[in-house]
Amino acid sequence: MANSKYEYVRQFELADNMLPNTWLVVRVDGRGFHRFSQTHNFEKPNDRRSIDLMNRCAIEVMKDIKDITMAYGQSDEYSFVLPKTTNLYSRRSSKIASTIVSLFASNFVMHWSTYFGNEKLQYAPCFDSRVVCYPNDQVLRDYLNWRQADCHINNLYNTTFWALVKSGMKESEAEAKLRVYFLFVGV
Repeated sequence: MANSKYEYVRQFELADNMLPNTWLVVRVDGRGFHRFSQTHNFEKPNDRRSIDLMNRCAIEVMKDIKDITMAYGQSDEYSFVLPKTTNLYSRRSSKIASTIVSLFASNFVMHWSTYFGNEKLQYAPCFDSRVVCYPNDQVLRDYLNWRQADCHINNLYNTTFWALVKSGMKESEAEAKLRVYFLFVGV
């Protein structure tokens, strides 16, 4: 705002600067992707086109936001790591989260046809995002280990689930069978 009598409205903006000298992780997560994957005929359990598209989106985000030091993706989510020293958008959470999720989502739409060919995009995908501070290297590592463990468990479940369904079991039966197994092994 250009020094007008209305500039006072800026005082209502939330100061959302992230703590200094902490790792910042932006997690972008697909919203309603179960339905999205069904509508767009994703192959089960893992659709190579979707994996490649998500990776492309992450690459494009990293090309644009030079402060990002690494990214890790699985399923319908991606985590982007910014170093402790970053001063991107003065470390304002809302600016960082909204910019990264916007870049990710727009690249998803822009590059859809490259990976899905003639499969028409039926509706716009939606992603949410959040920024979290991690105080030291160990906690950042634990976060990445958590996401990797989640990936492993989800992939194990989905691969087994779809193998059972493809062998003739109803989805509800496969789910019930896996529920018992996963309770047994403590997952």
